[in-house]
Amino acid sequence: MTHEQFQAAIAAFDQANMEDPNRETSDGKDYPKELLYAQRMSEMLERYAPEASEAVKLAVRAQHIQRWKTPRSNYPMDKQGYLQWRTGLYKFHADTAGSLMQQAGYDDEMVDRVKKIVGKKGLKVNPETQMMEDVVDLVFLEHYMTEFVAQHPEYDEAKWIPIIRKTWEKMSKRAHEFALSGKIKLPEALVPLILKAVQ
Repeated sequence: MTHEQFQAAIAAFDQANMEDPNRETSDGKDYPKELLYAQRMSEMLERYAPEASEAVKLAVRAQHIQRWKTPRSNYPMDKQGYLQWRTGLYKFHADTAGSLMQQAGYDDEMVDRVKKIVGKKGLKVNPETQMMEDVVDLVFLEHYMTEFVAQHPEYDEAKWIPIIRKTWEKMSKRAHEFALSGKIKLPEALVPLILKAVQ
């Protein structure tokens, strides 16, 4: 690979995410929602695993690529529908990232490797997929958990603990240690709940 290929692929991913009609504000600046998410993913990977492979660096940047094009409302609003939506998303993100990588000049081997990671293939057994999953969960804890909690005022502690545990179980031991080391900004109001869930 050349540095040019990598830069071209990242630029293409960001360009694709800039089309997001949904907006989010961070530090007083307005961003397309999925572009901001992708940048947060890369930033977290740099903190968590600066030694990550090129494939993981590409995958974390493309993990939610153009997510708005596959809305949840396209699927039945039940558990089965939710699972179909998730599976459909993994494939959509992987295919979208793969075709942009091909345009940037990557060979099939690297494209397939990134597609496996983005498609969440081999969680717990493929270390690259696991590393992306760790970053997903760390980004959720730092940036999105407060908002998620605010969306469900009807949930009590007994409901939250298994939700947090479920996220925790997807993470590696290294990610657990990183999350509790003070290296990520856990939402202050939720720290007691998080600690209780993971004990």
